[in-house]
Amino acid sequence: MPVGTQATVKAVFPETLIELDAEIILANTYHLYMRPGHKLIESLGGLHKFMHWDRPILTDSGGFQVFSLGQLRKIDEEGVRFQSHIDGSPHLLTPELSMAVQRALDADIVMAFDECIPYPSERAYVEASTALSSRWARRSKDSHFRDDGAALFGIVQGGMYRDLRQRSVLDLLDIGFDGYAIGGLSVGEEAELMYEVLEWTLPHLPTDSPRYLMGVGTPENLIEAVARGVDMFDCVMPTRNARNGVLFTTFGKISIKQARYHDDPLPIDPACDCYVCRHYSRAYLRHLYQGNEILASMLNTQHNLYYYLNLMKGARNAIDNGCFQKYRSDFYRLRGLSLPA
Repeated sequence: MPVGTQATVKAVFPETLIELDAEIILANTYHLYMRPGHKLIESLGGLHKFMHWDRPILTDSGGFQVFSLGQLRKIDEEGVRFQSHIDGSPHLLTPELSMAVQRALDADIVMAFDECIPYPSERAYVEASTALSSRWARRSKDSHFRDDGAALFGIVQGGMYRDLRQRSVLDLLDIGFDGYAIGGLSVGEEAELMYEVLEWTLPHLPTDSPRYLMGVGTPENLIEAVARGVDMFDCVMPTRNARNGVLFTTFGKISIKQARYHDDPLPIDPACDCYVCRHYSRAYLRHLYQGNEILASMLNTQHNLYYYLNLMKGARNAIDNGCFQKYRSDFYRLRGLSLPA
């Protein structure tokens, strides 16, 4: 899912996302609650109309963004008290308010409110936080209105502790959700630990419900998580990297700002069939980036989103055809890397 935190996927038109066949995008409850406000968006017809996007939208509950505020927040049973990153004003975000904001936004998939646990954290903290997120999950379910047709996902927490992850899963299954997300990963841990946590967690989640790994990640992360049974992802990496001149290709990443591309007539990726690779050279894209031209962000973002969406489309096709392991092997071979154990 391309990330459109503030009701826009940065540097691309909605029509471009349609052309890239983005089936769903993500927006964020915290940021839209802070500005321009969920009540304004509701009064203007909801988020789809507000941002001119007719396909599905998933909204994050705001828990991760509040987590990122650090010392500006205080957590208790009721919710999270924090100061606005915009003007310093005080706020209290509760599971009930998170559900109300997501309902006002008219999202198609809404997320239960949780705390994203920092890494590393002591076991006692992780255990208490995971239990709190489970209680918040039940309050989120109790506050969720089903008449609007929106699906509600619970979020598995538990830090890097196997038994706490499994306890969190059992709590969520007892409550019952339309889908299940795995949160609290990609928060500073090594990739190998992330994969280990997935291997602990995924076998306990129902296979007939969507399984969503939040905030992940690199192309390698996606392929390895798919291999372990994850269905859905979101990450700012393709768009944020694009704005910083880092482009994803079948043979790895390139930094278009490097001098070696000054007079390079090749496309970003000769194996890519996206609009950018069909029409523009590396030399031109470097020129745009060096000149701080807006078009640099637009073209780089379009290419990176095409790459990510095409990577996932290839994975889906490979699964359908029973050849995902070959797809995974080819992915690493083209990068000159060995297949992970």
